[in-house]
Amino acid sequence: MEDDQLIPLEIFCVHHEIDFSFIDSLEQYGLIEVVKIKETGFIPESRVNELEKLVRLHHELDINLEGIEAITHLLQRVKDLQQEIITLKNKLNLYEDF
Repeated sequence: MEDDQLIPLEIFCVHHEIDFSFIDSLEQYGLIEVVKIKETGFIPESRVNELEKLVRLHHELDINLEGIEAITHLLQRVKDLQQEIITLKNKLNLYEDF
């Protein structure tokens, strides 16, 4: 994360027309990690896409924070299972060659 550019949350909130309290709530739920420097919140540039997805879920689909938390948990679970399938397929292919 040292190489990441930091985006001030104030600029992010103004650009996406959201209240800072929403970002604060996402952080309290453990859905994002805010970097604090001298009492100013920042988001690493590499995490902006993830934060934008959460904002869209909330604003465009009107999903509350509990729903967003459940969705992100399920999406992470799907990613983990897909990675496990890839690993198992690779192991299976290794044994099929013999």
